[in-house]
Amino acid sequence: MENQVIELAYAMDTFYFLICGALVMWMAAGFAMLEAGLVRAKNTTEILTKNVALFAIACTMYMVCGYQLMYDGGFFLSGVAGTGAEDAAAVIASGGDTYYSRASDFFFQVVFVATAMSIVSGAVAERMKLWAFLVFAVVMTGFIYPMEGSWTWNGDSVFGIYALDYSDYAGSGIVHLAGAAAALAGVILLGPRKGKYTADGSANAIPGANLPLATLGMFILWLGWFGFNGGSTLKLSDIAVANEVANVFMNTNAAASGGLIAALIVGRIMFGKADLTMALNGALAGLVAITADPASQSALMSTIIGAIGGVLVVFSIVGLDKAKIDDPVGAISVHGTVGIFGVLAVAIFGDASFGGQIVGLLTIFVWVFVTSLIVWMILKVTMGIRVSEEEEYEGVDLSECGMEAYPEFISGSSVK
Repeated sequence: MENQVIELAYAMDTFYFLICGALVMWMAAGFAMLEAGLVRAKNTTEILTKNVALFAIACTMYMVCGYQLMYDGGFFLSGVAGTGAEDAAAVIASGGDTYYSRASDFFFQVVFVATAMSIVSGAVAERMKLWAFLVFAVVMTGFIYPMEGSWTWNGDSVFGIYALDYSDYAGSGIVHLAGAAAALAGVILLGPRKGKYTADGSANAIPGANLPLATLGMFILWLGWFGFNGGSTLKLSDIAVANEVANVFMNTNAAASGGLIAALIVGRIMFGKADLTMALNGALAGLVAITADPASQSALMSTIIGAIGGVLVVFSIVGLDKAKIDDPVGAISVHGTVGIFGVLAVAIFGDASFGGQIVGLLTIFVWVFVTSLIVWMILKVTMGIRVSEEEEYEGVDLSECGMEAYPEFISGSSVK
């Protein structure tokens, strides 16, 4: 009877892992739609190409080497993905209480890698060479992210020097700050888009081409985040964890709502209008803010944490513009600035220590930023990372992909 219960728990946890992984995979569509809506029409095809290609690269590189680096999980190379009987027997023998297929664990983890890389895509939009970006994606998903993941979620010591006392439930720092740090390194080397800043240093607004698409992207991300945070319970098969999952879903939704409302209000106060793009980023900021601790907070506190994230993201976007750090979609602010707050919120509103959280944040940021900067610099001196001024003016769709997303609007031709 005991083995039958274990087998049922194994099946349930494996299935839950796979469903949550599929929800997180759907976030790739959210990032693609959000970014396609927030860039200009002449750069739409290229941003979509980056998003579909980076997902495939992330899945392949994490299989080839990333999972091995992060979790000593290199069994995929031998063609043995762990049968249910083998996995269950190992769990029973070890006296463990978490039952799921190792292959489902890989699937759930790999979509997180793709999420981190998707953050980079929007920040470097409209002026980066496609193939330079894709080469960076190989290194980011196969080495940079898995290394910091091994120090945090896997509990390995940092180069054998020190172990982190760090709490990050679903990855405000591990995933979101990491993606933002890699993006920041690339943006600094790239420089701003032509025409973004005037001679006196003020910023020109460069509106996106399709706000309905951007709004759809935000809602897709909101939906996918239930898998992102909910799946991070790592199981479902007992009453306590089932209640925890329900709490995570509730708090995730509450934080997104708080972030959107706060950003909308702050935008109205600062700009005199209801700024849709700030509202969209406010919802995402609320989601990032709660990601480090969605399980233990109340719904009201989650709303407050999300609202603080929504306020921070507006000021961060404005502040980065003043610093002439050109981020077309606000990714560095949403995932970096608010990612830092999300990790610190675990200490402010939870049980984690400030010292442990700060050391963890510094480890993640310094590692990802420095290694990314090195890779970006190598790419810059070898193949170049920025398109020519003429190509940027005409749009990278034509120069990088040879096709336009909206040819009848951009070229002036008509379809009869």
